[in-house]
Amino acid sequence: MYRLTIPLARFAIFVIYFWFGLLKVLGESPATPMVQTLFENTVAKFTGVISFDQFIILFGLFEMVIGIIFLIPRWEKIATVLLALHIVTTTMPLFVLKDMLWTKAWVPTMEGQYIIKNIAIVALALSIFQYSRNR
Repeated sequence: MYRLTIPLARFAIFVIYFWFGLLKVLGESPATPMVQTLFENTVAKFTGVISFDQFIILFGLFEMVIGIIFLIPRWEKIATVLLALHIVTTTMPLFVLKDMLWTKAWVPTMEGQYIIKNIAIVALALSIFQYSRNR
């Protein structure tokens, strides 16, 4: 079964990360307002080194790199570490931007659902990582 599921899991993560990253790079991501609000409440407050326009492009490229690395056999550890860093940063809005991500208790907005779906991505990534350690 791993002959089919692991390549499919790799491809699924690639599609999600590369596509969503590319949308950020091209300035077409529907998540941009949320990312900008988070940026203004975190990164911008502590550093004046980077503008949001620069940040969103770098963040999109980071996502695209994660997607590409998941396609490369034997790079699972690097891919999983990068994904973990990404998941931590992209989960922050659930707690920092509560008004933007929840309509009421246990009822997420579309943006909140966008973040919560990352649980499935984490499960896929851990499955790929575990498989790579067992071969």
